[in-house]
Amino acid sequence: QVQLVESGGGLVQAGGSLSLSCVASDPGRPFGCYSMSWFRQTPGKEREFVAAITWIGGSTQYADSVKGRFAISRSITDNTLYLQMNNVKPEDTAVYYCAANVKPTDRYYSTLASVHDYWGQGTQVTVSS
Repeated sequence: QVQLVESGGGLVQAGGSLSLSCVASDPGRPFGCYSMSWFRQTPGKEREFVAAITWIGGSTQYADSVKGRFAISRSITDNTLYLQMNNVKPEDTAVYYCAANVKPTDRYYSTLASVHDYWGQGTQVTVSS
């Protein structure tokens, strides 16, 4: 069973930066997947796509709301997914989740929470104005 563990959340002022990490493991065998993503969620709202990256090829895609401010990356050797958040805004406040998708998926479906097979526990990001 794939396990995902996020870290790096916290409180940051608007305009500042924050970096999130997500370590992936699959006990008993090497970790592998088609793509990994970051989603975020605020109370009463559905989980929202933030960014995705294909695990081997490194192809990325972003939600319009974070394009130019956030950067997703990964380290295959360390089985770690990253999200660099720059110029953060109060509306970025949410619980951030990393997710793994084991099946090849086109770019549109990669933005859907429902196609992801494994999820982390989430890390809170709070941006103060």
